[in-house]
Amino acid sequence: MDSKIIDEIAAIVGRGNVLSSLEERKCYSYDGRMDGAIPDLVVFPSSAKEVSQILLLANAYLFPVIPRGSGSGLTGGSVPVNGGVVLSFTRMNKILEIDTKNLIAIVEPGVITYMLQEEVAKYGFFYPPDPASYKYSSIGGNIAECAGGPNSLKYGVTRDYVLGLEVVQPTGEIINTGVRTMKGVVGYDLTRLFVGSEGTLGVVTEIILKLIPQPEAKATILALFQEVDDAAETVSAIIAAKIVPSTIEFMDKASIKCSEQASPMGLPEGIGGLLLIEVDGDKVSIASQAERIKQIVLEKKAIRCEMTEDPKESDRLWQARRTLSQATYNLNPVKIAEDVVVPRSNIPALIHALEEMENKFNIPILSFGHAGDGNFHVSIMIQDTPEHRAKAGEAVKEIFTETIRLGGTLSGEHGIGLSKAAYLGMELSPEIITTMKKIKQLFDPNNILNPGKIFI
Repeated sequence: MDSKIIDEIAAIVGRGNVLSSLEERKCYSYDGRMDGAIPDLVVFPSSAKEVSQILLLANAYLFPVIPRGSGSGLTGGSVPVNGGVVLSFTRMNKILEIDTKNLIAIVEPGVITYMLQEEVAKYGFFYPPDPASYKYSSIGGNIAECAGGPNSLKYGVTRDYVLGLEVVQPTGEIINTGVRTMKGVVGYDLTRLFVGSEGTLGVVTEIILKLIPQPEAKATILALFQEVDDAAETVSAIIAAKIVPSTIEFMDKASIKCSEQASPMGLPEGIGGLLLIEVDGDKVSIASQAERIKQIVLEKKAIRCEMTEDPKESDRLWQARRTLSQATYNLNPVKIAEDVVVPRSNIPALIHALEEMENKFNIPILSFGHAGDGNFHVSIMIQDTPEHRAKAGEAVKEIFTETIRLGGTLSGEHGIGLSKAAYLGMELSPEIITTMKKIKQLFDPNNILNPGKIFI
């Protein structure tokens, strides 16, 4: 990048908030899954005004700008494609306001999700969105990808808690969307347009979030099944009984074996499926809900069912699920992580299809995730060889094909980014994709902001 541009950016944010050495810039060329291009510069803004000034420069000099939260994404959404300037929001990490009367929080994009949850809990409030990366992912990144998590079944995803945004448009204008109230239907819902747009339509610099009262109590149920179909049918039976747990997590046979090898819980060998179910609310209601779930689980041929309301015992029951992500690396050093969603009724069909693919390609394919809403995280574990990478590529395409055939969607949480851009047309019609591209062109006529993402 021209030294004149670097000097102008440094004048905006301060020389100490610019990284220009190769070693420093390289750290911002990848995310939790993908490698990208090394950026020409990494910049740490502290305000919407600074972001605006940088975007004005970007339009004048025509260089790309890539917004970045904590870099924990899994589709390459925050990595550069052709250099440019990475805007890292780690400096903008303040909780600006917690309004106890109106149950809202106003935060900057660099606030870590877990830190917000801990802070609002002090006031008896609850911020439900809980991606697996919640202890290190940022609110801004969660908004870019519309992150979800185990709580999504009962409480919804990030977009359900975003009331308003301060956004710097790609051309530099600062706008405020949405409201501080629980209702608001004036004009187009631009807030929802920005949420999940993967940093391609605007740079979020301030967020108004909805909070809810903290549930009084929680119960956790661990259920083990010999057959995966019994586990899947249990999920549908629980919902049919008009019980809406906060969480229903699933692990398949391969996932259970992998987790048990890494951190033994004494689970029997040959288990076909594991469900981890949580209900929350007032103490009286969760006791009756948990007991009813236990009855359903046993009716559906569970070979073991454990239930607790004790937080420490709950942590023990969660052990298998929490250790799984890292445990998968004991199988092979490279993980290809996908997050498809199918209707609950088609969960067994997806699981059996994945088992067939594992045998076909002779590489480990594990499935686990949020069974309550049909969102499955599929981990393809491979060696870092051309042969294994080619097999993984074929497996991914087959997984997506089967997902669409089953009435599903290619992503429930991770977004499209770079890794899924080639498959967008499998789900969306040419007319829909054209309309989306027109929106991008309207907001960003010079294609400055996060170019190369979502669309090929």
